[in-house]
Amino acid sequence: MKNTGRKTVKGDKVSAPKAVKATSSKITDEAKPAAAKPAAMTSATVPKSTSMSAPTHQEIAQRSYELYLARGSTDGHAEADWARAEAELRSR
Repeated sequence: MKNTGRKTVKGDKVSAPKAVKATSSKITDEAKPAAAKPAAMTSATVPKSTSMSAPTHQEIAQRSYELYLARGSTDGHAEADWARAEAELRSR
């Protein structure tokens, strides 16, 4: 058996790389039903928290960034901004 790059040569037979063999039998994305594909999460599809539920990670991050900008974009206060944003959103 002689290895020539990505192909393996056995006498007169040449086998394709394993990656090609593995993907040739799989169903491609085009052949899958549309319902099987997960929907992309966007700000429009992310549910807003209600007064009864905890704020989402995205909501806390957004408020934390607003606090960062309001402080003049000075670094070194990320944890404090996050804690304050979380407390503000939980108290709503």
